Amino acid sequence: MAKSKSNSPVGNNIRRLRENNKWSQQVIAERLNISIPAYSKIETGVTDVNLSRLEQIAHLFEVGLPGLFGGDAIPAPMPTPEFEKLEKELSECEKEILYLQRKVIQLYEELNKVAVNQ
Repeated sequence: MAKSKSNSPVGNNIRRLRENNKWSQQVIAERLNISIPAYSKIETGVTDVNLSRLEQIAHLFEVGLPGLFGGDAIPAPMPTPEFEKLEKELSECEKEILYLQRKVIQLYEELNKVAVNQ
């Protein structure tokens, strides 16, 4: 089976990763929730791929993002318990920040109402 040559080094690397995993373009397209032709355009370099999509592809192949750009795929670091703990703490802090932002907006609106009524 002849392989088509990609116009994109990133596309070549993605195709190589797919073939190494013995996955079809259909399998990858379904996992990325895109059409097969859309995925094919990524491999052939016909379409530009945004960073978000590249991150999805790297995650799918369990490689670091640099692995899509270089010849050798760099394995993504496995999350450690410490990393997971910090990630959970960050999530909790983000929730607290959102709560406080809403509270500030609410207080500002109340202050604004009082100022208008005076």
